[in-house]
Amino acid sequence: VGFHTFGYARHFLDSVRRILGYEDKLGVLQVEDRLLKADAFPMGIDYRRFADAGDLPEVRAELAQLTDEVADRHIIFSVDRLDYTKGIPERLIAFDYFLTEYPDYRNRVSLIQVTAPSRTGVEQYQQLKKQIDELVGDINGRHGAVGWVPVWYLYQTQGFHALRALYEIADVALLTPLRDGMNLVAKEFIASKNDGRGVLVLSEMTGAASELVEALVVNPQDKQQIADALHRALTMPEEEQIRRNRAMQSRLAAYDVRRWAQDFIESLRTVRQTEMPLTVRPLDRKRTADLVDDYTKSEQRLIILDYDGTLVSFANRPQDATPDPALYELLTALARDPHNEVVLISGRGKDDLTRWLGHLNMGLVAEHGVWMRTRGGDWQTIEPLDDAWKESIRPILERFVERTPGSLIEEKTFALAWHYRQVSDELAAVRAQELKEILLQLTANLHLAVLEGDMVIEVKNVGISKGRAAGRWLGMKKWDFIMALGDDWTDEDTFAVLPESAYSIRVRFRPSLARFNLESSTDVRGLLRTLIASGMEDAGEQIVYSNAN
Repeated sequence: VGFHTFGYARHFLDSVRRILGYEDKLGVLQVEDRLLKADAFPMGIDYRRFADAGDLPEVRAELAQLTDEVADRHIIFSVDRLDYTKGIPERLIAFDYFLTEYPDYRNRVSLIQVTAPSRTGVEQYQQLKKQIDELVGDINGRHGAVGWVPVWYLYQTQGFHALRALYEIADVALLTPLRDGMNLVAKEFIASKNDGRGVLVLSEMTGAASELVEALVVNPQDKQQIADALHRALTMPEEEQIRRNRAMQSRLAAYDVRRWAQDFIESLRTVRQTEMPLTVRPLDRKRTADLVDDYTKSEQRLIILDYDGTLVSFANRPQDATPDPALYELLTALARDPHNEVVLISGRGKDDLTRWLGHLNMGLVAEHGVWMRTRGGDWQTIEPLDDAWKESIRPILERFVERTPGSLIEEKTFALAWHYRQVSDELAAVRAQELKEILLQLTANLHLAVLEGDMVIEVKNVGISKGRAAGRWLGMKKWDFIMALGDDWTDEDTFAVLPESAYSIRVRFRPSLARFNLESSTDVRGLLRTLIASGMEDAGEQIVYSNAN
């Protein structure tokens, strides 16, 4: 989705986050099974058409006629279609005020206002035209003199050659819409100034204002500011005019309408290429057979596992999702194989992981990568971290617990999590979005990240991720078999750092960087049993499992 300015794109993404709950990553949204990108593509013009048109016979003829009529007066030029967003009445009032505040310009300057007819059958537009007609008549009646008309009002559509001549003869372009997505007239005016002379006075409410920063930018409803800008424009030294216009011309020539279209198409292709790996590929029988075959043939295996949603199903309360005897048997058997290095990377706190799994012969990573413990080692942080920020964030989470029955806070060493699995769907949607919005604003300058998982919102230090922790183990050995399993978007960081040959598996059928998908934690356990059995058969051993899941 393309917008004229970055501000427009940002407002769109903010609205999507607030209303629909989709979080963007550098302007990219994942919506169901596809990616959507919102970015700024400021529309360009056919720059060379306007820059080169000055020598056309039709333009020279129009210019000669205008020169005779204008004589030695300064020309301020405006062109719009008839529309209430264009601010034509406000502009005329500001020009009237300019002639009053700067009386020396009487008989020395004229405003040419070209207004293209639009929606002539609509009553509101008829009233707008009547208002403009009356303002023009009033200004010309009070300020005009024999041989001088302050406002030349042309209620007609101008052709290209006539418009190009007006651009060239104008000393100032006064373009002050109350709201305009871009305003290409401003760009056409600058492109037509081959000698570099002329001044653009531009409304701050146009998209072009963020691009044409050398223009004199004004509030379209502030008549004093517009009057002062006109005075400054008419007295601006030629050297300054040329310097400002050359800078704008350079940018407009580089990003013309062709480059604009090319940029959009290239971005579209990039999104499509990025989207292609994010597909759902069930781990069917044939793929499982290939995985098992690679497993049995390998000597150095790295197996990375998530916990909640991957090895165990979610529970209403996080503390209730404890390992069952069948899981202990699986992990014990998997870790017992001398060819295997098993690492569990979880969002859980290190105390939970120590209590539940600390006795097993496997590596552990807690709090999405904050803490890590190798086999037989001690817990250590990946980098020095600070938890002083908790004092300002905890009261907010506590307030939301009070307002949201069924929610609870989980405190980790360097993270705070708000769980809402037991909250009614309607209230959960409202409260989660409200809390996320508040936290994003509060943490913007605190070097903190706000993570949204499965029925949980977590605040933690920036730069910590499962992928970073996984990278530690990836670099320990030259592995000939790598497999990683996870169930939510925090595991995508792990999938992203794996080599192409690795078996990455996302639990539940959702688009992912993972190569394959399994439906549930039950299927994960089934796969692990198959791998353990194949390893035992290869070694000539047997293993007996309990009947539990």
